[in-house]
Amino acid sequence: MPEPEEHPGRRNGAVVGRATDEREDRMARAYARARERDAEARAQLEPLAPGERPTALVVAVVVAALIALANLALLMAGWEVDGQDPSTTGVLLFAALILAAAVGMWQRRYWAVLGFEALLGIGVAYAGLSLLVATNVAAIVLCVAVMGAGGILFWKLVRVMARIQATARRPRDPVG
Repeated sequence: MPEPEEHPGRRNGAVVGRATDEREDRMARAYARARERDAEARAQLEPLAPGERPTALVVAVVVAALIALANLALLMAGWEVDGQDPSTTGVLLFAALILAAAVGMWQRRYWAVLGFEALLGIGVAYAGLSLLVATNVAAIVLCVAVMGAGGILFWKLVRVMARIQATARRPRDPVG
């Protein structure tokens, strides 16, 4: 038996036409407005001046360096985690990674800020999940402090990353 032909106003059984066109027009206008807002935000970004290091970037460098140095100091002091010695190789690799991020952030490298933000995001998420198993007030305070301070630093570094990108995209002055 031959297949029935689709009705001109239907596609796969659904009514198409004016309603679909209106929805597509609304979506196109919404995307256009979003692109305009993005362009305005980019235009308002002030690229980093030569040698400029925003406060959030300096704080991130100090935090990264302190984390790396604290891990090395605890390793040398023989600190145990859950009654076991931590992996020396793991601690050294983590400390090297964090120190590399600190140096890269000091040099205003986008990849370093992005990598540190990823680690910061993981730390904030871990602190949030740790709240679920916190058994005393000190653990709760520590988790909330890590989430609060880490979240604020994460948020502040987003703008720093945008300014680093704006600096990289800035047209070079002709040497003449």
